[in-house]
Amino acid sequence: MALPMRNNLKHFPRFIQKLNSPVRLLCAGLRPENKEAPRSGRVFSGIQPTGVPHLGNYLGALENWVSLQDQYPSVLYSIVDLHSITQPQDPTQLKSNILDMAASLLACGINPEKAILFQQSQVSEHAELSWILGCLTSMPRLRHLPQWKMKSKVKNEGSVGLYTYPVLQAADILLYKSTHVPVGEDQVQHLELAQDLARIFNNRYGELFPEPCALLSSTRKVKSLRDASAKMSKSDPQTMATISVTDTPDDIALKIRRAVTDFTSEVTFDPETRPGVSNLVNIHAAVAMISVQEAVSQARGLDTGAYKKLVSEAVIQRLTPIREEIERLRSDRAYVERVLAQGTCRARELAAPVLAEVRQRVGFC
Repeated sequence: MALPMRNNLKHFPRFIQKLNSPVRLLCAGLRPENKEAPRSGRVFSGIQPTGVPHLGNYLGALENWVSLQDQYPSVLYSIVDLHSITQPQDPTQLKSNILDMAASLLACGINPEKAILFQQSQVSEHAELSWILGCLTSMPRLRHLPQWKMKSKVKNEGSVGLYTYPVLQAADILLYKSTHVPVGEDQVQHLELAQDLARIFNNRYGELFPEPCALLSSTRKVKSLRDASAKMSKSDPQTMATISVTDTPDDIALKIRRAVTDFTSEVTFDPETRPGVSNLVNIHAAVAMISVQEAVSQARGLDTGAYKKLVSEAVIQRLTPIREEIERLRSDRAYVERVLAQGTCRARELAAPVLAEVRQRVGFC
């Protein structure tokens, strides 16, 4: 979901209930090789406009987004610019980042004929529903969510927007009566808030919102190339730590060549004792669409230096078409803006009647 934030598709969803109460709905991910008929329901997810995604975003979220287009009859993907301003933003850069993210999503395979791709701030119903849901949310409930605790601790303070953004996140989901939300494990608690708010609203005003189910991807998180204990991040101050989907082949090869490993030359997979090498194995397996076991098998007889070349080649082969398509779309800004405008119209068509029903039930009209 919104990443304050990201196809090798994983196992087809199966519903799992936690044993504790209230019930939390979780699903496994999807695998692209699964050719079963599309499932029912509606998928919603969002991504912050941070510009061009990195390899971790692509493998951890966007690949899955692409395949979900073929698995569900109704899919919405939002560039969540309202969420992004919980941190200071330069207006000119923000606008550029929104278009860059839209171009990147299209280049990664989001098809505007299969999925609704739109800019969150252009559908005002998000903000109004967020206010209504905020009035049903207690302050202690928000105070214990991990993102607030983490970010407010770093800055020793935080804005009201940062504090309440999980409510906006819940509104993003519920506004479209979404049934499934692809999320990372670190976002599950925020989705649980959306489930709680759906239940609270339904209990107070009558059944309206389904309780959305989490689609958990089984893709392992891509780690920093310089510190395998941390996630790959665009904000990492070390330029060698993160691979952007627009990096050139030479840039990719250099970053992987300088990736931190260890003093053992053999390639094995052991995230606990060999996190750096294991991160490279994960990356290789994900971009080559093979299992970790097969990636280790292909590395047999190679030392880590030679294996890094193999990983580089696999990453370059996977990202080059995406980089070239982003460059093409950047030169056709009018097309990208048109896709977002059309997506906004389609999103409003879904959002307006839901908010009208909410307003009527609350007593506004």
